[in-house]
Formats: sequence, C-alpha cells, structure tokens
Amino acid sequence: NLTIVDFALERTLADPHKIQFADVDHELSRAQLMDRARRLADYFLSIGLKAGDVVSFQLPNCWEAVAISLAAAMTGLVVNPIVPINRDSEVGHILNDASARVMIVPAHFRSFDYVSMMARIRGAVPSLKAILVTGKPMEDCPFDLFDDVLEKAKPLIQPLAVDPDAVKLLMYTSGTTGRPKGVLHSHNTLFADAFKMHDALGLNSDDRIFCPSPITHVTGFLWLAQMPWYGDMLASTLRTWDVEASIALIQKYACSVMLGATPFLQDLVTLAKQDGQQLQTLRHYVCGGAAVPPTLIYNAALQFPNCIPWRTFGATEVCTLTVGPSSRNDLRFGAETDGRLSRVSTKLVGIHDGLEVGAGEEGELLVKAASMSLGYANPADNQEAYDEDGYFRMGDLGRIVEGEYFVCTGRKKDLIIRGGENISAKEIEDVLVRSPKILEAAVVSMPSKRTGEAICAFIVPADRATIDMKEIAGLISAEGLARQKTPEHVAIVAELPKTPAGKVRKDVLRVRAAEFGKV
Repeated sequence: NLTIVDFALERTLADPHKIQFADVDHELSRAQLMDRARRLADYFLSIGLKAGDVVSFQLPNCWEAVAISLAAAMTGLVVNPIVPINRDSEVGHILNDASARVMIVPAHFRSFDYVSMMARIRGAVPSLKAILVTGKPMEDCPFDLFDDVLEKAKPLIQPLAVDPDAVKLLMYTSGTTGRPKGVLHSHNTLFADAFKMHDALGLNSDDRIFCPSPITHVTGFLWLAQMPWYGDMLASTLRTWDVEASIALIQKYACSVMLGATPFLQDLVTLAKQDGQQLQTLRHYVCGGAAVPPTLIYNAALQFPNCIPWRTFGATEVCTLTVGPSSRNDLRFGAETDGRLSRVSTKLVGIHDGLEVGAGEEGELLVKAASMSLGYANPADNQEAYDEDGYFRMGDLGRIVEGEYFVCTGRKKDLIIRGGENISAKEIEDVLVRSPKILEAAVVSMPSKRTGEAICAFIVPADRATIDMKEIAGLISAEGLARQKTPEHVAIVAELPKTPAGKVRKDVLRVRAAEFGKV
C-alpha cells in the first residue's frame, strides 16, 4: 500500500550518496537520481499533465528511464515503456491507443534515427503534448531536449498524494501472435512481485543487481525501476547486450543477482568458461523469457560455483509466478521444472472441455495472484482472458509435479493438430536442443493437404555443424517419441526471429512455414 516514491524518499534520506544506478558510462547516487526525477516531475506538472495521463518512452536501459518512472509516480502519471525495436507503425499505434501525452525517445540508438521517426508520425498522434529527446541529435532537433528540460526545471518539493491502487504502468504485450494489448499494473501489483521475489531470493541491502533485460519489458522494469528502491540495492545494466561488458560490471559491483533471457546466460557461460571466470559473487541467475534447456542450467551451475541458476515462469499480465531452489542441492528443480509456484492460486484445465485435470496431468494453466494486472486497457481484450472466477488464462500448457513445481509443456496456440492428434511443439524442441549439433530449435505447424497440419522445424546449428532429416528422425526415435512427431520439413537458419525478451517470434515462423507448405 505504498508507491515507489515512498521507498525512494526513505532510502535517499537514509543514505543519499549510496550508488543507486550504474552502467558502463554512468554512476548515479540516490540523491542525483532523486533530483533529476523531481525536476522531471516539475516539468510534467508545468505543461499541464494530470494524474492518469500517460507518459511513453522508447529508450534503452538508461538512468533516464529510471528517472521517468520515479517522476511519474511523484505526479500520479502512468508510464508506458515501448520496446526500441518498434518503428513508425507500431509506435504510432501504441501512442494513439494509450492516448499518450508525452513521448521520450533517444536521438539515436543502434543506428536508428528516432527523431526523424517522431517527426514523421507526430501529426498522426493528436494526444501528444510534448516530445523529448535524450542524448544529442545529429542535426537541429524539432523537439525539446531532455537534458535542457531538466536543467530549466525546479525540483518538485512535495510529491503529490497517489493512490497505490491507481494505474502505474501501461505495458504492451510483445505481439508475437497479433495486435499488441495494453496491460495495466498498479503500484500495488508491481510491488507484490517485488515483495515475493525479495523474500524468495533472500535479498538484503548488501545484494546488488545486474539486469540486462530491457526496461521496456516487464522483467527489466521490475528489476531496474522497482526492486532497487524497494530492496535498498544498487542496480547495474547495459544499453545493449555485451557479454564482456557484462562480466566486467558484475565484477566491478560484486553483483549477486542477475536476470536475463536464455541467450544472455548462454553467452555468459561460454565466455566465463573460456576465460576461467567463476563470478564468485553471483548467487542467483533468474532465467526466463524463452525456452531454457536443462543442460544450460547445469552448465551454469558448474561454471559459477556459488550461484543457483534457475528457470522462471510468468507473463506481463501476472509478473513472476515461480521461484527457484533455495539451495544448490535442489538444482534439478531449477533445471528440469519452471520453478515452484509461489503465492499464486492455480487451475489446470483440459484443452477442449475446460474441466480441471487430475494431479500430474497436462492442462492449460490459469492463475490468480496479488501481482496479477488490473486487466487490459481495452476492455474487450478482457472478455476471453479470464474465467468466471477471475483466473487469468495463461495460454500455457503444463503439469504440476511433486506438489508445487510447474513444468511448461508448450503454448496452447503452438499445438500442432496433425491427423486429428494434438502434438506439442515444445516436446519436439526439447528433444532437438539436446543434440550437440543444435544450438536452437523452434517447431511450428505447416499446412498439409494430407494431415491438415504438418510439423516444421527451424534449426540453428551449433558451431557450423551440419544436420539432415535422417539425423532429425533419429533424434526423435531415440527419445522414444512417436514417429508422427518427426518434422516433415526442416529449415536450417542462421538465427531465429525474437522479441526483445528473447521469445521466438513463432508468428513470423508460421508465415515462413506456410510458404514451405505450398511447395
């Protein structure tokens, strides 16, 4: 029943000079961040923004994003992070859907000119009152510069009173299956997640966070903008993923907790092994956002002797649903399950009849938790998202094992109905990635005149390895799976299309597979 401002004020008063945020180029104390947030809050009020108005930003991981979140909380505004890879069409849609009043973008990021993009779409977003630009534009900028605004503004002395149950965050889903949907979180729902994870990981003020996950994704937002103030901890990050810079930051700040998608952990283990780095301060690696092979968790545990690496499970709509092992003695739960369901009510229901399934049986997961969102911004999106008891339909299939651990077996929409039989794409993917020749695999449906749907596998080979259909069939057979689960088509690719959170864009792959099915 508090907001982030309550925690930030308390932490800053207790130790104003403690470092709160760090990246490769910046190191900001609590007092410095608080001053910048106060100035930004004053600016928001000076241009007439009022509680409930939306401030959007499309920034990489940076102190500016953290300050925006804090300033919005000081004034009752809603923050709307937009992933930096989005371009004119997606950004225009989100800004209009959110009725955004302010948009904050970098001048450039990854060679893209955001100033020019905003100049192109500005006229099509009538709700916008101001556009701010961080960094230094290459040429004359038609919009106000973020740094100039801070310099001219006076620090807001007294933050406004804000209801902890009011909307704090509007975050759009990654859109892997269609139109992005706006998810609404309050101060309380976000801190419910912080409370759970702080307790589950046994964190204290001596812990330090390294989080390269995008702050425009729910994990990055929770661990860069929320947890550091709540948990009285420093947070460090990177604007773009760089494994060498990551190891340097972990060592420099003696980070004990790291959060990131599967590719980050893969890169970290590979380079650490190559350089003989054990990262002794690392106690937890929380891995999610994409499929996590059990071998990766075991390899990480071997390389980092004091660390518990574990798979986590959740969604933008319900934040973190599972927690990891409490000790390395239970590492198998972190590697072979998606974690222990914690502080969440669940249902597992049949795919076709919606009736609850028995213990150990597969079903669709429905959940209800304190960290569950307030729903979608568009009320129509809520109609099919919840059951009659208010449980959120995850769209994930799985089993609950050993009483409290969840094992995800795939997405409901990823089921391949081949000749009338339901086939799990994840089951096949799990077999394929066990091969030392395969780095990554994604399985989707492909149109088939004979069976309705067929199986198409996209494979990223490991270390220039070669693999053919015969070997693929052998892997499926050796695992004891039915012959019908052998892919009918295999596409060897250099990489899989992914969201910023590391999730495979299966919507893109299905389009490609549909073309194969026409041949």
